[in-house]
Amino acid sequence: MGYRDNFDSKLMTIVDQVDKKIQPKLAELDEQILENQDKVLRAFQENHVSESHLNGSNGYGHSDEGRDVLEQVYAQAFGGEDALVRPQLISGTHAIGVALLGLVRPGDEILYITGEPYDTLQEVLGMAGNKIGSPVEYGIKVGYLDLLESGEADLETIKQEVATRKPKVIAIQRSRGYATRESFTIAKIEEMITAVRSVFPEAWIFVDNAYGEFSETREPLNVGADLIAGSLYKNAGGGIVPTGGYIVGKKDLVEMVSYRFTVPGLGGDEGATGSLLSQMFQGFFMAPQVTGEAIKGAVFEAALLEELGCEVMPKWNDDRTDIVQTVNFGEKEAMIKFIESIQHNSPVDSFVTPIPEVMAGYEDEVIMASGTFVQGSTIEFSADGPIRPPFAAYIQGGLTYAHIKLAIMGAAQSTFFAD
Repeated sequence: MGYRDNFDSKLMTIVDQVDKKIQPKLAELDEQILENQDKVLRAFQENHVSESHLNGSNGYGHSDEGRDVLEQVYAQAFGGEDALVRPQLISGTHAIGVALLGLVRPGDEILYITGEPYDTLQEVLGMAGNKIGSPVEYGIKVGYLDLLESGEADLETIKQEVATRKPKVIAIQRSRGYATRESFTIAKIEEMITAVRSVFPEAWIFVDNAYGEFSETREPLNVGADLIAGSLYKNAGGGIVPTGGYIVGKKDLVEMVSYRFTVPGLGGDEGATGSLLSQMFQGFFMAPQVTGEAIKGAVFEAALLEELGCEVMPKWNDDRTDIVQTVNFGEKEAMIKFIESIQHNSPVDSFVTPIPEVMAGYEDEVIMASGTFVQGSTIEFSADGPIRPPFAAYIQGGLTYAHIKLAIMGAAQSTFFAD
């Protein structure tokens, strides 16, 4: 009995058609993987990574040469001057919060030019929640500019508002979060940065790079951003790093942020890496391939689910800039059934059925399927979404194309071909 015998014959006919259609796109992605792998390999070689660097430190983490070399590798690969790559950064949201709060002082302003930030970040910024410890409590203004109806950044309004307000930090959210807009490609981010620089070249431009690392051959720092941040259990960790985050950019800004990360006087000079350095090096080395596998899977997801009548964003042949695939089901029951089926087609906790629930930092009930080896990992295969119209599932990641394909076929069968 082969794997094809597990699926409805009508579904397999559609899958075979999809496979043929998307083959040229998958070949393009293989070339992208090679470009990114070459970039990372050269960063390892030129920074003389050695076996001794794979050993971590404890206590204060004084003279942790491996940690310092890892940060040089990150800086080079992402196009920055310096980096913080630490297990003490517990998530992408934490890294973003540390970066933003490290740059601003009372009376300054953080201005998002890519619409309202996503749910969990709103509490970090003091736009929701009790505001304790947020920029708002420190007298720091936080604002955002709406996008055009098309989902594009409003470049003329950006220039007008930035020229008038002169915010200390301009923030760009690369991925869509729980919005239904397209994620912003590096080319679109470059347009935004050019617009800002044309009226206020002194601004510090920060990019939330979550979900986007190695999904194109350029990163935001390559097109003029000053600082980026993200999580090690998304793309950059290659699916094997169990915790941590990174902040990369201009040397003076990384130093400023390091004093928020620890305390003034210590900055990035301390911080033990324990037994994690080997995984952090290896995960980053694997990241271009693993990210490429996830994007190939997203192409398959988009093509198959569109054939089955769903509205998908992006479409299978669109340019991509992150590992997220949005699928609008239009009605609650189908969305919940699909996400349940994603869980049931996972390697871990496949016997568990997720249920919608209220979660800290979210305005609506959220349903999450995450049968992953690392809790909360989104470079591993997962899906989630808020229970609100248009009842969209956000599918992320996948360590191998083969698993993504099998899991999506299983979810499609349960949702659209159930008896």
